[in-house]
Parts: sequence; C-alpha cells; structure tokens
Amino acid sequence: MSSTPHRALRGFLALCTAAGLASVAVPSAHASPGSGPTAVVAMGDSYISGEAGRWLGNSLTNSGSRTGTDRAWTGSGYDPSRVYGATAGGCHRSDVSEVKSAGPIASSLINLACSGATTKNVVRASQGGQAYKGEAPQADQLAAVAASHDVELITLSIGGNDLGFADIIATCAKDYIVWYSYCHDDQQVEVDAKIDGVMADVGRSVDEIRAVMTGAGYSSSDYRIVLQSYPSPIPRSSENRYAESGWTRTNTGGCPFWNADSDWARDSLVPQLANRLKGVATAKGVQFLDLRDALQGREVCAKASKQVTTTVPASATTSEWARWIDSQSTQGLVQESMHPNAYGQQALGRCLALVHARPTGNHSCKNTAGSGASGMYLTAG
Repeated sequence: MSSTPHRALRGFLALCTAAGLASVAVPSAHASPGSGPTAVVAMGDSYISGEAGRWLGNSLTNSGSRTGTDRAWTGSGYDPSRVYGATAGGCHRSDVSEVKSAGPIASSLINLACSGATTKNVVRASQGGQAYKGEAPQADQLAAVAASHDVELITLSIGGNDLGFADIIATCAKDYIVWYSYCHDDQQVEVDAKIDGVMADVGRSVDEIRAVMTGAGYSSSDYRIVLQSYPSPIPRSSENRYAESGWTRTNTGGCPFWNADSDWARDSLVPQLANRLKGVATAKGVQFLDLRDALQGREVCAKASKQVTTTVPASATTSEWARWIDSQSTQGLVQESMHPNAYGQQALGRCLALVHARPTGNHSCKNTAGSGASGMYLTAG
C-alpha cells in the first residue's frame, strides 16, 4: 500500500478521535504506523515545555547579558523569543526543552507541552478537556501529529500544577521571607488531600493519549508512553551553601526556604509525588522515568555548584542547573523560577535519549558530579 493513502486513512482516524466519534474498524495492515517521519513527542507542563530555558545558571548581575547567563540578550536589549520563539510569554517551549535536547533520536522532535498546563489541558475537548493559552488540548494536537508522523515515543510530565506546585513554592518562600514560620506541615496536609484525585487525573491523561493513538491506527506495540516525575530544584539543608539565618538565602542565593521546609520538599514531597506517579505508570502499563535526583548537587544554592560571576563563567560543569527565585524581579519572569534552566533541560534531554534506547523497564536518571549533560546515566527504577 502506498504511503499517501496510508496517511490519508490515519488522518481521517485522527479526526474521528478528536471529534469523539467511534473508531472505524479497519484491517490491521491499514492501521499500522510507518508512514511519515519518525517522531518523539513531549506533552504536559512547564517542566517539560522548557520553562527557564532562557538561563545558563544564575548571576547577581542585573544588566547586559547578566554575566553571560541570559540567552535572551541581543546586545542592546532582551528578546525572549530568541529562546521561546512564538511561545514567549505563553507556553514557553524553549529551544533547549527536554525533547529538543534529546539529540537525533527521531526525525522530528515535537513539543506540545505548555507552561502552566494541568491534566484538563491534556484531555481531548470532546472528552471535557480545555484549551489553554489559545491552543487546543494537547491530546487533540497529538491526533494531528499521529496522523502525519510515525510516533515512536510520547513522554508526559503532568500533575504538578494540579497539585499546586507553584502555590506551594510561593507559600514556603513567603513563610521564610515574611512570616518566619514553616510551611511543610500545612502544605503536607493539602497535598495529602489532593493527591489521590490528581493521580486519577494523571491516569486519565495516559488513557487519553492511548485513545488518540488507537484512533490514529496504532497498536499498543507501535509506540511507547513514558511518564516522568519531577526533579527537585532546591537542595537538602545540609547541602545548602547559605546560612539559614540572615538574608543571603533570599538576596544572594535565591532560595528563600527554611531548613525544615527544604528537607521536606527534597526528601518528602518530591519522592511522594514520584512514587505516586510510578504507581500510575505501573497501573497503566507505561514506562516510568524517575527524575527526583536528576539535579542532585546542581540545585539552586547547592554547595556543589556556583553562581556565575565575572571570574566564574557559565558552565554546565560548575553552574546551577535550576532557575532561582528572583525576589527583586529584576531578571526575566517570575514564572521561570524553580524550573530546570538551559543546563538542566539539556541534562533531562539526555535522560530522554537514554530512555529512548531502553524500550522496557522503569528507570531513574542521575547526573555525574563535575560533568555536563553527557554525564547523565540511568539506574533501574
């Protein structure tokens, strides 16, 4: 059968899926993928869309190129579209996002993720999903990709916004800067109250991806879904290079959190979410990529990393891999805070490439101290 009729058939099936119509029964030979360029697709939220990809480490310099850390610097001003393209100020899909940094693992590396997205922005519109930032639900976008490409792998990062990650960070920072009180106790209560519902919605997002792919003529063996967890952007208290007292954590380090709250986030919240996501992956029969330790030693304020200065240039081997909290709002957008920066995203891209080469099993991705993205490695997870 020629590839043109094959693509036309898959395109029709994808439209049926997007419209919520019953799938059309066709012979298996017609339903198999194989036409069009191969593709790896990223779906989900800011941790995979590429938020904070503008930055190469963190610098206290507020002018010019910010000591070489600001990739939006034009020589006379700032143009975020140099990094985020047409999605600047919106979905923030950076040119170094995880899927774009994965290397030549497919002919097309497609980023459908959007900063701020929740599970309802993944679900098809016909199934109650919602458009976001002027774009159709991501599953509907996937239908078009599946019709025009031979999709090999779909990686999904979702659930953090449903759980209220941004609000948790803001609350903990405010409790340090303003209220001089801990956040972990009341925030843990809120997380525990939400997490069952969030995991159910994550599972539904996986189901939606499967429904789209089935509607586009793929069998379950024709492609893979990888559900991934979140890396911690802040270190444990024992690994923080700034004292808990005083203002250096806030004004110098950009990590305004109490020791107890830092330890809770690093060793309780992030693992809790990772373990629950792994449970969803297992229940849905998809692969799991554990990223909880991916930024270990490279977090904001970590002793093993350094800020960029005139004498310490930006470097993947020495600089921080996550964006700090710019409490003075003098550099870029606040929404970029606490996300993997360009170095972090390149590292996560390497993780994706490694998982792409491992068609079975669950894996954890970690970094090698003193190495860049090439030092990322997988362990059984």
